[in-house]
Amino acid sequence: MAALKSGASHYTWAAAVVGSNNAAGYQLATELPVMAVGGFNGTDPSPTLAQFQDLVTQGKIHYFISGGTLRSSSGSNAAAQIAQWVSENFTPQNIGGTTLYVLGR
Repeated sequence: MAALKSGASHYTWAAAVVGSNNAAGYQLATELPVMAVGGFNGTDPSPTLAQFQDLVTQGKIHYFISGGTLRSSSGSNAAAQIAQWVSENFTPQNIGGTTLYVLGR
């Protein structure tokens, strides 16, 4: 995905996406670091919403890739909170059928 590569050297993470399977696919396709929000299945409490907001404020994450939120009856809902915060505070862009939110300036 060309959008993730654009300006990637200015960020610690080219993008963040819920779940490590989703992150792995983007990371392998682009050869860039992609943050797996919520760990393997999106229910781990890492990062927390506050930690994610801090990383965004520091300009360390370029994009948030929408979709891939897995639901579980156990674990943390931090990934869902992050996805909701992003959707409420950033404008979505549809690039090649994928919804991206530009977090970095």
